[in-house]
Amino acid sequence: MNIRLNGKRYTDLNMLTGNIDPEVIAFLQEWYNEKEEVIGHTSGSTGKPKEIRLLKKDMIASARLTNEYFHIGPQSRLLLCLSPTYIAGKMMIVRTILSEADLITIKPTSSPLQNIEGDIDFAAMVPMQVETTLTNPETRSRFARIKQVIIGGAAVSPTLEQRLQELPTRCYGTYGMTETVSHIALREINSERKSPAYFALGKVSFSTDERGCLVINTPHLQQQRFITNDIVQLVDTTHFEWLGRHDNVINSGGVKLFPESIEARIASFLSQRFFITAEDDSRLGQKAVLVIESLPWDEAEYQQLLSRLKSCLSPYEVPKNIYFQEHFTETYSGKIVRKIK
Repeated sequence: MNIRLNGKRYTDLNMLTGNIDPEVIAFLQEWYNEKEEVIGHTSGSTGKPKEIRLLKKDMIASARLTNEYFHIGPQSRLLLCLSPTYIAGKMMIVRTILSEADLITIKPTSSPLQNIEGDIDFAAMVPMQVETTLTNPETRSRFARIKQVIIGGAAVSPTLEQRLQELPTRCYGTYGMTETVSHIALREINSERKSPAYFALGKVSFSTDERGCLVINTPHLQQQRFITNDIVQLVDTTHFEWLGRHDNVINSGGVKLFPESIEARIASFLSQRFFITAEDDSRLGQKAVLVIESLPWDEAEYQQLLSRLKSCLSPYEVPKNIYFQEHFTETYSGKIVRKIK
């Protein structure tokens, strides 16, 4: 065993003390046992998180891709502010072990930089953590001292993306899943090379199946091919633009509508949480509807929103009904369940 945590080097599991997060200790004990696998859990995006076995050699191969791209080495200072129960937290620890970097560990919180001093070279956060951090001038200033941040676990909203343009921190959106052992593709959010397209890491490559869904080729992993339910626009074999989930596509009069794409274009109109989903229609088969987390609006507000929607959406994309729900249902990972109550 050889790892630096919070500025101190540990070479024996017995050296790990109570001032280190118990989840970090638990993962290190599992990592340094004689088994070839560790236990992980899927994110719970579409239901209850499932247990999954992850090969340590796959985790090492994945960590090397990230370390090489972001130039993480012995002089680097990394921040762990995600739970090691899930793949994103586990991989931050593995990257640290391989690179011999110093890992600053804190308990997961919505505002992870409240007590962080000094520069950080690399961190991984979820969008909610970034949004909360940027609302406070002090933590926003600390975020600006991080050189590189990967943001994953949920989509980065257009509003958050716009706020990140003002900061020197290089921010990247991630694409990956527990099964691919963390991210296998990135997209630049706020540099001069910002783009909606994701690019492959290492020798990863992409294709699509008959549904238009992404197929991932991962020569660095034991399982070398993954078929997803993500509909993409393939740019080439190493670049793609994400359009949405196959499960969410709305077929309206033969026209395929992508809720996630519509949501991105109307996000600036709504301060409340919302989603686009399908509703059965006798003429179109399905129609797009908008569901807003709010008490019902008055007629003037309703009509003003409808006018704005018509100004930026095609006739098929304009929601045919707008519904209001006081509280949305969420999955285990905090994502909205796209169902009309």
